[in-house]
Amino acid sequence: MKRTRPTDTSRRNKTLAILAGGTLVGVAVTATLAAWTDTEWIYGGDGAGGPGVGTSTFEAELNTVAPFDDDADFVNDETNPGQAIVFGLDALALSPGDSVYAAVALRSAPDSVGGDLLLQPAVAADGIASDDPDGALTAALELRVATSDTIADCDIDAFAAGATVIADGPLATAGATAEQTLDADAGSVQYYCFEITLPDDPTLPGGGTLDDLMGLTVAPAWEFEAESF
Repeated sequence: MKRTRPTDTSRRNKTLAILAGGTLVGVAVTATLAAWTDTEWIYGGDGAGGPGVGTSTFEAELNTVAPFDDDADFVNDETNPGQAIVFGLDALALSPGDSVYAAVALRSAPDSVGGDLLLQPAVAADGIASDDPDGALTAALELRVATSDTIADCDIDAFAAGATVIADGPLATAGATAEQTLDADAGSVQYYCFEITLPDDPTLPGGGTLDDLMGLTVAPAWEFEAESF
């Protein structure tokens, strides 16, 4: 028996049926994938609409204006030479055996965390002209530094028995032997009394004499290294 070939019309109808079936399947898949979506967010806040994560601040301030009781006199000066501490008019006219004194007070800044201070040995003050070309006067002078957490006069009495003396030696090399602590938020003040002495029998460069020190000037600068805790 002879097979009859599908007519073009039959083939066309079958193709349309297959395409129609595919279209229906596609619609069903799309409907299955469609769904409601949502996202949620959180952030570290302070409970009042602001940021809730950050870092503390640490800042030491110094005051060179006795009696050190005015908040406005506490300043921040982080580069050499810094603020001047004045040893008095006689400091420019030392004779062998003379001592002169100057004070400074330090604290942490308001809103600062607490920290420790360590006084470093003197270096030459940047930008301050002096006249000690061979370093003879610098080598001859002696330094003592006493410290207290209560204010007191800065004079020879600051070095009386029982005083906390943190530096004692040649001006050129003497630094602190102990740290001092500053409470947070300007909660404490540390007072320092500096004494500079021209000894009766100072250290002199080889071949030098005491008279070689006459008419010289120096401008020592000190750094307080500060570290938070």
